[in-house]
Amino acid sequence: MTDKVAIVTGASSGIGRATAQSLAKKGVRVVLGARRRDRLDELASEIQSVGGQALSFVTDVAQRQSCEDLIRYAIEQWGRIDILVNNAGLMPLSFIKNLHVDEWDRMIDVNIKGVLYCTAAALPHMLTAKSGHIVNVSSVAGRIVFPAGSVYCATKHAVTAFSEGLRQELSTRKNIRVTCIEPGVVATELTSTITDESLQEYVEGAKKMAALQSQDIADAILYAVFSPNHVNVNEILIRPTAQER
Repeated sequence: MTDKVAIVTGASSGIGRATAQSLAKKGVRVVLGARRRDRLDELASEIQSVGGQALSFVTDVAQRQSCEDLIRYAIEQWGRIDILVNNAGLMPLSFIKNLHVDEWDRMIDVNIKGVLYCTAAALPHMLTAKSGHIVNVSSVAGRIVFPAGSVYCATKHAVTAFSEGLRQELSTRKNIRVTCIEPGVVATELTSTITDESLQEYVEGAKKMAALQSQDIADAILYAVFSPNHVNVNEILIRPTAQER
């Protein structure tokens, strides 16, 4: 994999950070995309300090131009895109009756449009190369619905459906593999985006659970992308042992 190039969105923390580090350790050249420049530069330096190759590029996946710029930068620097990990996401859970409409908009922009924009920008390069691997990070919320998660679940159901549509269109016809990763509760910054005060008990309960770690999800992603070319790992649903739903 030392000649391969991966782009990871949401790389400044959590699953994205762990995934970028893990790919780099395997010899993959990694382009790090996220909004926080200081976090990206710190991670790039950390990867480089142990012999890996990484470049950072400030990216807001909610902006189509920003996604196109990220892909263009990767091509300009390293000439190819082999793996795209659409990981950036938000989870400001809230009850519909509380009308956090601005948060709904932001989730749709990041969780759905961000995946679409990055995929649209990267896909022509994969089609030209007649190979590639798109990894979309959905959620267990892409399979079930729960109170206060209506909009978040809707966005993740969309990612799961989009992933399957991509697989059907691209995998058999264009040699581009597609994997949908569906984590349960993971110890990341995701719950920090919840502003609905009525969910404080939920947040505290999630913190007490023996949650998955970001590295657990990174390991699942590596399993998919390092599988032999004739193996297309379509979905990986991974929950903490302590999580019931």
